[in-house]
Amino acid sequence: MANEKDKLRELRDQIDEIDNSIQDLLIKRTKVVEHVRDVKDQEGSVVKIRPSREAEILYRLIGRHKGSFPKRELARIWRELIVATLSSEGPFSMAVYEHASEPGYWDLARDQYGSFTPATRHTAARRVVEAVKTGEATIGIVPVPRHDDEENWWRHLVSNNKDTPRVIARLPFIGSGNARNTGLEALVICPIEHEETGRDRSYIAVELQDNVGFNVIEDALSQAGFSVAFHQLWHDPERPPGWTYLIEIFGFANPGGRQMTRLVDAFGGHITRIVHLGGYAMPLNGPELALCTAE
Repeated sequence: MANEKDKLRELRDQIDEIDNSIQDLLIKRTKVVEHVRDVKDQEGSVVKIRPSREAEILYRLIGRHKGSFPKRELARIWRELIVATLSSEGPFSMAVYEHASEPGYWDLARDQYGSFTPATRHTAARRVVEAVKTGEATIGIVPVPRHDDEENWWRHLVSNNKDTPRVIARLPFIGSGNARNTGLEALVICPIEHEETGRDRSYIAVELQDNVGFNVIEDALSQAGFSVAFHQLWHDPERPPGWTYLIEIFGFANPGGRQMTRLVDAFGGHITRIVHLGGYAMPLNGPELALCTAE
């Protein structure tokens, strides 16, 4: 019995030593992050949040992980690290769409951006967009567009003004966990540019003078080399042009790239303008998050 107690005490001492090492590395990591912040300040960068960089960190860590420690929990730990870093770089808050008829967006926001990040609830997605646009909140959490949507909140992003929010992420990124509504999905908006990761989807808005039908839209996208993941039409008869299509595209759509130029040419005289609405790095999927074989 004494030997077993000694062995248990020895193992616990090892755990304490490892915990101390982890904490020391966190302190070291924070100092490096502070240096990164100083460099960004010297370069005049105002962008604090880098969702593509955040996604790449998790892609890499999940890809190299071994052992029986769950990948989902590993990703949650790093999400908290990332959010703590964001908070240390200046004010960071979120506006969250949350309606009694469809609860759960608050859970998605908390899981991605931490339990201690200041947040406000809004019962209309348009109000979330306004909160981000005016600087009341750093980011906004809004529902993923669906065919049965009535609000069509995305139409408020159809602007080239610099302060207009853009789509920057899709939630849940590491699975829904114990959220109240496990089938719920959301987009994150913030007035920053979408950066390519190699595992992306993009959103554009296509404004047309006439309702040409989606077949014409799809043909033009195909000619430009784009493949459609989702589309939705919004019509405002009182504001010309009255026909605006939301298009979700597989891959990264570079606003100044050749594909966008080809897309404009493919539409010919039908088009009024194309507005890039941002995009997101693809969330981690089930096989990626599956448990590793214990070693």
